[in-house]
Amino acid sequence: MTRAPKLKTARAVIRLAESVDAPKLLRFRMDNREHLAPWEPLRETAYYTLEHCARTIVDGHEAAHLDRGYPFMVFSPHEQDILASFTLANVVRGPFQACLLGYGVHADQQGRGLMREALLAGLAWAFDELGLHRVMANYMPRNERSARLLERLGFEREGYARQYLQIAGQWEDHILTAKIRRDG
Repeated sequence: MTRAPKLKTARAVIRLAESVDAPKLLRFRMDNREHLAPWEPLRETAYYTLEHCARTIVDGHEAAHLDRGYPFMVFSPHEQDILASFTLANVVRGPFQACLLGYGVHADQQGRGLMREALLAGLAWAFDELGLHRVMANYMPRNERSARLLERLGFEREGYARQYLQIAGQWEDHILTAKIRRDG
């Protein structure tokens, strides 16, 4: 089992949320409900409750304990607010050594480079500490911000999946990308 770290960047602290962070997670979800809705699955009303946020945190720790996923929150420097989140999900070991990356940034933080800064730290940890070989990230063709972000992070396009995920109630095509650890 790998212990999830507390990463620090110039503008953020990146870690798994703790139970005391449930109100911060709820605030992040509420503040960004409309902003993130076009890019996420439909959410039930319960998703926007303190109880659901607390359960999400417990589930996240269980996933990390089992080395199945690492749901990181990107906090402000004094850890008062959640500015973004990213998850290294569906970790697969054996000959694959890979995971899927998903992320979201607070509407107020868009276009400031925060997500790139956080993901650079998270990807370095994934490749070095977790020993992953491949991190995959997929985005909808109309999500130009994600396309640019992933390209700047060194992700390469690998394919196009029609009706890949149900997002906002509709089956959406996705562009498939991956970043591979470069040894040496």
